[in-house]
Amino acid sequence: MHHLPFAPPTSTAGSSEGLDAQRCYQAMADKDAAWDGLFFTGVTSTGIYCRPVCRVKLPRQANCRFFETAVQAEAQGFRPCLRCRPELAPARRFWSTTDAQAVLAESAAQQLQSAIQQGTKPPSMAALAAQLGVSDRHLRRLFLHHWQVSPLQYLQTQRLLHAKQWLQDSPLSVAHVARASGFGSARNLYAAFAQHYQLSPGQLRTASAPLRKAPQPGTALVLPYRPPCQIATLWQFLQDRSLSGMESWEGQGPHAVLRRTVRWPHASQAISGWLELRWDRTQAVVHLRVSASLDPVLPQVVAQVRDWLDLDAEPARIAQVIGRDFPQALGQRLPGCLDGFELAVRAILGQQISVKAARTLGQRLVNTLGEPCNTPWPELNRTFPSPATLAREENGALMGSLGLVRQRQRAIQALAQAVESGSLDLSRRAQLEPTLQALMALPGIGPWTAHYIAMRALHWADAWPVQDVALQTALGVRQHPRPTQALKALGQAWRPCRSYALIAAWQSLSPQSEPSDHPEPHNHNAPAP
Repeated sequence: MHHLPFAPPTSTAGSSEGLDAQRCYQAMADKDAAWDGLFFTGVTSTGIYCRPVCRVKLPRQANCRFFETAVQAEAQGFRPCLRCRPELAPARRFWSTTDAQAVLAESAAQQLQSAIQQGTKPPSMAALAAQLGVSDRHLRRLFLHHWQVSPLQYLQTQRLLHAKQWLQDSPLSVAHVARASGFGSARNLYAAFAQHYQLSPGQLRTASAPLRKAPQPGTALVLPYRPPCQIATLWQFLQDRSLSGMESWEGQGPHAVLRRTVRWPHASQAISGWLELRWDRTQAVVHLRVSASLDPVLPQVVAQVRDWLDLDAEPARIAQVIGRDFPQALGQRLPGCLDGFELAVRAILGQQISVKAARTLGQRLVNTLGEPCNTPWPELNRTFPSPATLAREENGALMGSLGLVRQRQRAIQALAQAVESGSLDLSRRAQLEPTLQALMALPGIGPWTAHYIAMRALHWADAWPVQDVALQTALGVRQHPRPTQALKALGQAWRPCRSYALIAAWQSLSPQSEPSDHPEPHNHNAPAP
C-alpha cells in the first residue's frame, strides 16, 4: 500500500500544516502517481509549482515547499508548471468524520471546486454558509484557518486552472473558455492571466497547439488518476450492463475500447454526440476522445466522465477505512454514470430481476424509443430515450408492450415527468437529502432504489442500504434476528466510504447469487446492482 503524505508535521517552513516533507520529497523522487493531487511542490529557485509526477529534474529538497492544494501554492506566488500541468491532477475529495470545522471548510471548498468544473455559477458565501448551517462570517473564518487562503483566492485559482486546462486542451474560443471558467469575458480572463501567470491566453494556446492536433475526429484528452485501480473489475461492471446502439466495445479485458453516445443539456435544448475511452497500458491515465458536437459542454462532459469512472478516488485513504475487512478492494472504483436520468430509469428496470434481464428490458427501450445520433461507427447510432419522450402518456402503453409491468411503467413516467419539469435534479450538483426524499416520493421507488440512484448518479460515497438482502448475506447477518440493525451497526466502521464496502461485499458473492437480486422487504423494488 502507498503511504500517504499526511502525518505528524515535520514539514519545512512555509509548507502546509500536516504534510510530511520527507515523504513528499520521496514521492517526488519516485514520480509516484498514487500521490498525484494530494500535494504540490513549490520550487523556490524557479518560482514554479509542480505535481509529484512531474518529469523535470528533481530539485534540491532545501528548495522545495509543499502545499496541500494548488491554491495555497499560488497564494505564495508560485506559478503552475507548463510541463506537468497542475490543473490535470486528480481532484481531492475531502472528507472527515471527526473534525467538524474541517468538514465545513472542506465541504465549502468542494462545492466551489465542483461549480467551476461543472460550468455553473458558484454559490455565494452567504448561500453556502446557509446551506451548511453556519454564519457567513464563521464560514469565512474557518475557510481561512483551514486553507490559509480566502474563499475568493480559492475560487480565483480554480477559475485560472480551469481556464488554463481548456485553453491548452480544447479548440474552444477564448471567450467561451472565459465564460465556462466564470470570468464572464475574455477581457477579464486576459487580465487575470497577466496578473497571476505573466502570460497571455494566446501565448499559452500557441505553445500547446501541436499537442491538440489529432489524426482522428474529436478532441483528444488525457485524464490522470491515482493508482492502484481495478480496471478490469470496473470495465466488466460496465460491459455487463451495456446496451447496443448506444454503447459499443472493441477488444476484450481491461484494455478494451469503450464508445458510447451522449445527450447533454445545453441552454434550452439538448445536444448529442459521442465519446471514446481507453485505459493507458503504461501510465495512470485514461485516454478520452469527445465529438466536436459536444464542444459547447466539453468541460462539463469531462467532469462527468471523471465521476463516472471515479478517477478522483484516493485508494490509499479508502483502504485505511475498509482495507482491513475488504483487502481485495484496494484500487476498487465506485461506478458512476454519465446521465443521472438514464441511470435512474435503468435502476427501475432492474427491480427484482437479474442484471441480464434488466439489460434485455433496457435494450428494448433503447431500440424502440431511443433517439438517432450520428457517430463514426455504424453500430453506435442511438441515445437513451429523453425524459420528454418517456414522460409522454402514449409511451406508457408502448412500454407495456416491451415487457415492463405496470408498476415500472408508472415509476418511469413519474420519474421522467419530475426530471422534465425540473422538480427533480439527478446531476452531480444535486443535494443528497432533498434528492433522496424527492425520489422516494415517486411511485415505485423505495429507499433501496433511491439510495442506489444517489450512490451512482450523485456519487454518494457513503451509501449503505441496510435492507439489501445480498449485502446481509455477504456480511453474514441474514439469519440475525434483526438483520437491518446488525447491518447498520457493522457499517459504522466503514464510514464515510461505505459505498466502497458495499461494492466489495457484492463482488464477494458468487455469480449464482445475482439473480435473486436485492428486494426491499417492504417496497419490493430494489434494482439489480
